[in-house]
Amino acid sequence: MTSSTPFHNMDHYLAIPRVSGLALSPDGKRLVTTVATLNNKATEYKSALWELDPEGARPARRITRSAKGEAGAVFTASGDLYFTSARPDPETSEDDPVNALWLLPAAGGEARVVLSRAGGISEVLTASAAEATFVSASVLPGAADESEDEERRKSRKDKSVAAILHSGYPVRYWDADLGPAEPRLFAIEPDTQADTEKRADAAAVPTTVDALPPLKLRNLTPHVRGQLRESHSSVSPDGKTIYTTLNRGVARGDMRGDLVSVDTESGTMRTLLDTEGLDFYAGPVSPDNGTLAFVAESHTTPQEAPRVRMNLLDVATGQSRELAPDWDRWGHPVAWLPDGSSVLVTADDDGASPLFAVSVADGAVTRVTKDASAYTNVLVAPDGKTAYALRSSYEFPSEVVRIDLASGEVTRLQAPAERPSFPGKLERVETAAADGVRVPGYLALPEGASEANPAPLLLWIHGGPLGSWNAWTWRWNPWLLTAKGYAVLLPDPALSTGYGQDYIQRGWGDWGKNPYTDLMALTDAVEKRTDIDHTRTAAMGGSFGGYMANWVAGNTDRFKAIVTHASLWALDQFGATTDAAMYWLKEMTPEMIEANSPHHHVENISTPMLVVHGDKDYRVPIGEGLRLWYELLSKSKLAADDDGKTPHRFLYFPDENHWVLQPQHSKVWYGVVEQFLAKHVLDKDLGLPETLGL
Repeated sequence: MTSSTPFHNMDHYLAIPRVSGLALSPDGKRLVTTVATLNNKATEYKSALWELDPEGARPARRITRSAKGEAGAVFTASGDLYFTSARPDPETSEDDPVNALWLLPAAGGEARVVLSRAGGISEVLTASAAEATFVSASVLPGAADESEDEERRKSRKDKSVAAILHSGYPVRYWDADLGPAEPRLFAIEPDTQADTEKRADAAAVPTTVDALPPLKLRNLTPHVRGQLRESHSSVSPDGKTIYTTLNRGVARGDMRGDLVSVDTESGTMRTLLDTEGLDFYAGPVSPDNGTLAFVAESHTTPQEAPRVRMNLLDVATGQSRELAPDWDRWGHPVAWLPDGSSVLVTADDDGASPLFAVSVADGAVTRVTKDASAYTNVLVAPDGKTAYALRSSYEFPSEVVRIDLASGEVTRLQAPAERPSFPGKLERVETAAADGVRVPGYLALPEGASEANPAPLLLWIHGGPLGSWNAWTWRWNPWLLTAKGYAVLLPDPALSTGYGQDYIQRGWGDWGKNPYTDLMALTDAVEKRTDIDHTRTAAMGGSFGGYMANWVAGNTDRFKAIVTHASLWALDQFGATTDAAMYWLKEMTPEMIEANSPHHHVENISTPMLVVHGDKDYRVPIGEGLRLWYELLSKSKLAADDDGKTPHRFLYFPDENHWVLQPQHSKVWYGVVEQFLAKHVLDKDLGLPETLGL
């Protein structure tokens, strides 16, 4: 077996550069992306901005560099480039720099800070056809202005006060404690008073010709409380309107996402759509500023899965209509063609997430990209003939590509790094479930797998559960295990997206039925292959995949080992303690929770299990992992013996969340998983990572 790929060495794998984000200048001549690389100690990733040639003729070049890194690139209408960074401002002596707004002029030169504030800058938004810039930034709600906000932040820090008084729900999200700061939208504009004072002093305090006039923030949403948390905002091309979701608290701790507009001149906020049982998400605004593309997602019930529908809103009349109502996919509008004739849309579709063009006139859907890849961050060139995007699949991580919108031809642009070669091959597989429905997936096969040398099999179950194995993932990467000789099966069972509404509904509220039997059916089919060793198999999953790994453990003994990461164990306990209980408690009745909870089957578990959980996981709180661990040791068929020994293991990360993000922790995660699988699947003893101290 070759050892020439970065997947054979975890240090090499962690060093693969990671591309994210994309920005295109208004004239279509400059394309900027963000590239994250390991620092010298290999303890964290630092990002930098790179410029790519849209024509693909010139090599990529790095345009920023600092220890703190840069991100959030966005062009202004005049071609200047804004980004955010916490790197020190060379013109000040801040001891603890915050994430500030930086400007890289279109004409060239060094980047400079144009706006810094105590609470930092979260996101930059610009208008495509006007010199209008906006930011999202957090404020302490009791502060009257920016000066008082800074004073209150300093007071809390100096007195080591972290307490937060809540009056609503939610109180945390993924791995973040919400509050006391709340997000607001601000307009950035010249500070005329400060500029006048500066000009008056100009004779006494000479300066260079490149000095920028001072800027200030104008709060456009002073009274929204925490309702802009996790909202995506869209700016009209003329910069006169921002469209966003306002997450309103309603009865019994529930929430609803209303669609609102903010007049950027007056700050007037107007509710456009507020419908019980629906959440609205703003998409792109048409080139003539007259139409907003948006998504409406229905609230779930125990009987009905969510439905996601694309719509168009006439902003003058307030009338909306559904776009492509007969299309059985969950489309997400990403860009308009310059002539306003079509909206470009991405959607999960049969193991991919292609780019589609949807006609505004009649809703006709045309698939643009033909390959089995996932497309994100789509931007359209001024001539409307070309688009740029990030593309990934299980054969390569995110890369910047140019798309010919007429032919669908996709060209990979000269990149900051070469594609990593992977050890094996990827195949599309499928079988028929008991009800006759097609169950698809991917199979990553190691090099050398054959009838004479069949590979052990790992069943990897995706999270969500509303998702699909259709794009590259750094956290659950099959090639790290194929490099060790395993075949990795990536199924899309019932509840997976990209196969139509009925496929999702097949598993709704019955997680332990069709989703489970679909997984077993595809595993059965793959195990019949002559290049697979059906006597050496294991199952793995994270989040919902972890739930399903737990369900598998209690309902079959066919696997030699099971790895369960950030998993749901006792559904009645999980429902009220997750960070988003208002969603979960609408999905299942108490009877459904009882019928589908894996913890009821702990006495059946005879398979060694590796439990993995992070203490900062608020989506699946640590209580799930702690209870699972104790009940495995006290109630399973492999419970601790008279000497307190058990084949089960618990890998605990005190400072990780739903994902294991720190590079060295990721190395530990894969090392422990590899050791656990080798022991129980391959009957081999491998060493544990030395950094565990064992």
